[in-house]
Amino acid sequence: MKIIQITDTHLGAPDEMISCLSPIVRLQTCVADIESNHSDADFCVFSGDLTDAGKPEAYQAFREIINALTPPAILMMGNHDNRQNLSAAFPELEKDNNGFVQSTQRNDEGDFIFLDTVDQGSHLGLYCEKRRHWLTDQLEKAQGRPVFLFMHHPPFDVGLPSLDALGLQDKEAFAEVLYRHDNIRHLFFGHVHRPISGSWQGIPFSALRGTNHGVAFDFTAPGYVPKSYEPPAYAVIFIEDGNVLVHLHDFLDETKMVLDDKGRWIFERTGEYVVAGC
Repeated sequence: MKIIQITDTHLGAPDEMISCLSPIVRLQTCVADIESNHSDADFCVFSGDLTDAGKPEAYQAFREIINALTPPAILMMGNHDNRQNLSAAFPELEKDNNGFVQSTQRNDEGDFIFLDTVDQGSHLGLYCEKRRHWLTDQLEKAQGRPVFLFMHHPPFDVGLPSLDALGLQDKEAFAEVLYRHDNIRHLFFGHVHRPISGSWQGIPFSALRGTNHGVAFDFTAPGYVPKSYEPPAYAVIFIEDGNVLVHLHDFLDETKMVLDDKGRWIFERTGEYVVAGC
């Protein structure tokens, strides 16, 4: 099974620049790269912050761009999104009985559960009692099958003060739901705009950079979120027989190695050449 994860696209109006970059052009490039190389994916997950300010015109632009994707797109809420405007642009969007953008897909590899961690009007995450009840029900319905969770906010601190200040508010209550189940195989999230992986309470997890801008690798900035201009990425996830493999592809990095006419390996990047020294 192949899944593509894209996160934190942060679209604005058609000509709007976000962090001095064009999120629309970057998402168009990302989608074109996926179509060229991974149109056989089972689905593409957009793990939140589809837009930068939740405006209707941004969701319209988002819809027009992802229409070029062959794999089905699963859209998730992020703290920069607006449920009402997202639902208006995507009336087919799956929700739970309380109107949260949550759903489950079941296939041969397991149950894939997509969570809504947004406290609308705040950049902090929230997974309230109603949502926890829904998740408990989904985990019980899994009946021991492998479960793969997707969410926007990580449910724990990642060690970077600027990001931890904007994390999930009710971490302990969320964790209590998961403690009762031993079949959660992987946790995928966005929000942090950084490539992070590890395990939490025995559950492997992974995150990646956003398609527009990143967040700097900074352990000293608690009062603001420092931006980064590292290459954006999407994740190519392979799942087979309970095993999970996550590749991060920097789709705007054009570096490659070629042999020159003297038989030397050189790095080629956007027209510039550097001898590799071997």
